[in-house]
Amino acid sequence: MSDPHPRADLALTRLAEAARADLALLGFPAAPWLDPVSVAPGVPVDDVAIVGGGQSGITIAAQLIWDGFSVGLFDAAPAGDEGPWTTFARMEELRTPKTLVGNEFNVANLSVRRWFEARHGETAWQALPRVPRTDWKAYLDWYASIFGIRIENETKIIDIAPEGQLLALTLECRGRTERRLARAVVLATGFDGAGAWQVPSFIAEALPPHRYDHTNGPVNFDRLKGRRVGVLGHGASAFDNAIQALKAGAASVDLCFRRERLPRTNPHRALETPALMTHFAELSDLTRWQIARFFRKSDQPPPLRSFETALSMPGFRLRPATPWLAVGERNGVVQVETPQGELIFDHLLLATGLHVDPSLRPELRSIAGRVRTWADCFQPPAGEEDERLGRLPYLDRHFAFEPKDPADEWLSRIFAFNSLSAVSQGPHSTSISGHRHALPRLVRGVERRLLLDQESGLVARLEAYASNDLPVPEDFETRFATMPTGSTASAARAS
Repeated sequence: MSDPHPRADLALTRLAEAARADLALLGFPAAPWLDPVSVAPGVPVDDVAIVGGGQSGITIAAQLIWDGFSVGLFDAAPAGDEGPWTTFARMEELRTPKTLVGNEFNVANLSVRRWFEARHGETAWQALPRVPRTDWKAYLDWYASIFGIRIENETKIIDIAPEGQLLALTLECRGRTERRLARAVVLATGFDGAGAWQVPSFIAEALPPHRYDHTNGPVNFDRLKGRRVGVLGHGASAFDNAIQALKAGAASVDLCFRRERLPRTNPHRALETPALMTHFAELSDLTRWQIARFFRKSDQPPPLRSFETALSMPGFRLRPATPWLAVGERNGVVQVETPQGELIFDHLLLATGLHVDPSLRPELRSIAGRVRTWADCFQPPAGEEDERLGRLPYLDRHFAFEPKDPADEWLSRIFAFNSLSAVSQGPHSTSISGHRHALPRLVRGVERRLLLDQESGLVARLEAYASNDLPVPEDFETRFATMPTGSTASAARAS
């Protein structure tokens, strides 16, 4: 994408003013409505704490602030590095079609299109197939600024536990350990929120760490210059990292994968209807399980642009039907055994995805093992068993955890808008296109939970409510009733 046009700063300033004016016309923000809570002096209490300051986290925060909640938003990354966009995401553009991007709450001046046109011009938007990755991150930062969202960066949540009617979060922030309290917690930790990026054990046990990198982590591409690189995997991350390695001067890149052919169809597009993205949780357990199984078996192809770019680069070789059976190091090189024979590399890039295990997440330390999982709640038909999917939590229709023991009711105040919801809610919480439909259901669930917490005091608060909506004297009725016949209401008002 070209640089911003010369008057982009002025255009973006005017767009920000227009967006804030739109929000004001629509009643943003609502007045706070929750009763205050009594805690020890100096202990902050958020209505909702959100773990993760990426695209989901800021959009959730915007909606909750709009509805009158106070929000604490925490992210482990330094400011500007929230989400994958400036770190391990290495594609040129989003996979999501630009027409399906939508976290603007039907406010046109909040849309990525208006932002992009202000920055690059209308002609540039018309010519754009998909939103460039770095532009998307810049747009998200602008979006957060419109709502006044503040992210507490370099802050890792290492535990969530009950404290009376609240939840206690233990934070690590720049070497300090702190505590925060919240009425509810939303986990917006993205794709890796269900576990950790891990190197396959047969590689980690056979090679020293300097011989490989996981593609969803930091990679020093400069040291790959002149090297023979082996990539394991066939998805977007595999192709994007292969491209970066060749751009950095790698002598060759062999992209190896088990399948005999790459997937041709992206099944995500088939689920991107308003009805499915809004009401996925209403489907039967069997249907949701079978959809998740289909995604596991079918996967999705690499983005077309990444695929075509890689194939056009000298030194790139595509090796289907080439699983890695064993690896080893000898004579200063990496030897990879495959059904087609031995391959020799100097370095490995491993696009091997996520190891699903909620217990690996520090924020789930007191949660994993206490919540109902799909293995607890659903018996798959013969031949459709899947241990990996069975480890995921069985969430309610609003993305909340369900406790195994009713005594752990506090767990229902924690909502998983991340890859933990893949079976219960479909892939929509980690999909940009799903936000406009799935995210409001999460917000309604948080509001419902906090409203029910206050139900016992609703009638008393109603009876105690006093608002001077009719500013007349307290004795008005008595004075009006005793006025002489023929007097008028206007005379009474005059008095």
